[in-house]
Amino acid sequence: MKKSIVSVVLALTFAVSTVAVAATVKCTVDAVDGDKVTMTCKKASKLKVGDKVKVKAKKSGGAAIEGC
Repeated sequence: MKKSIVSVVLALTFAVSTVAVAATVKCTVDAVDGDKVTMTCKKASKLKVGDKVKVKAKKSGGAAIEGC
C-alpha cells in the first residue's frame, strides 16, 4: 500500500513539473541599439514582462570548416 502511494505521488510530481515547459516563440529582429534588441514575435501572448528568454540566432551558410 505504501509503495503504491509513493508511486502515485512521484507520478503526479513528474506530471506537474512537465507543465512548466518553456514556450517556443518565433521572432524577427526589428532593431538593435547597443544591448537593447527590439523584436516582433508570433504568439507573443505567451510571454510576459520580466520573463527570462533564451534567443538562438539562425545560422547563415558561412564558410565551410576545413580539415587537416
